[in-house]
Amino acid sequence: MTTQKDDRQEILELYKDLRVTDVRDGMDWVGMHGYGTVDHSIRPLFRTKVVGIARTARYVPFEGPMPKLTPEEYTKWVGWYYSEVCNDPWGADIEDGDFVCMDVAGVDVGILGSNNTLEFKHKGARGYLTNGGGIRDTDEVIHQGIPVWSKFISQGMDQGRIRFCEKDTPIAIGGVAIYPGDVVVADGDGVVVVPRKLARDVAKYAHQELSGDKEGRKKLYDKLGWEHDHTVL
Repeated sequence: MTTQKDDRQEILELYKDLRVTDVRDGMDWVGMHGYGTVDHSIRPLFRTKVVGIARTARYVPFEGPMPKLTPEEYTKWVGWYYSEVCNDPWGADIEDGDFVCMDVAGVDVGILGSNNTLEFKHKGARGYLTNGGGIRDTDEVIHQGIPVWSKFISQGMDQGRIRFCEKDTPIAIGGVAIYPGDVVVADGDGVVVVPRKLARDVAKYAHQELSGDKEGRKKLYDKLGWEHDHTVL
């Protein structure tokens, strides 16, 4: 883990200009054709691009049962639930450049929202990936520019639906095993995860493909009489 932390900024710099498709190509170049692409059912809340280092957490469905409470009692119980059952201890560990990957077991629950994502953004979280709902308050989340890739949008709060299980362990999202420290690249084409041990080799060939694409499109821009923009320069 020391080595990973030492080269963290170098890895982020290597990937900052790469598209999901470039990274997908780079994975193919090192023989990982059938690995790394998160299932296409997991889509961005809005079109944007994020590169980050995986910080993982696992949640499981709450087994219950739900207590019978008055609304006043329920208010107190909710406070206990957030403190003792469904909390986010991984949030205290966030480093600048983290891509938070949350296995929520496909549960329809708004574990992320306009408040906590803003707090984690302040700490350096760049984006979020979940295999369920996991996101609510989406009008505010979009307004605040918080990048999220999820299977669907949820309305419900955490209590009675989900509980924290563990952090900093391998998880699975969309058919891909994600280990802490892996490289996560996400944009409008979806999400691709690169095992950290392959990060440099994948980046090498991803840049090769990106450069070739830019050169080819630059010539086509010239034929069309278009001014060169950032996508071909």
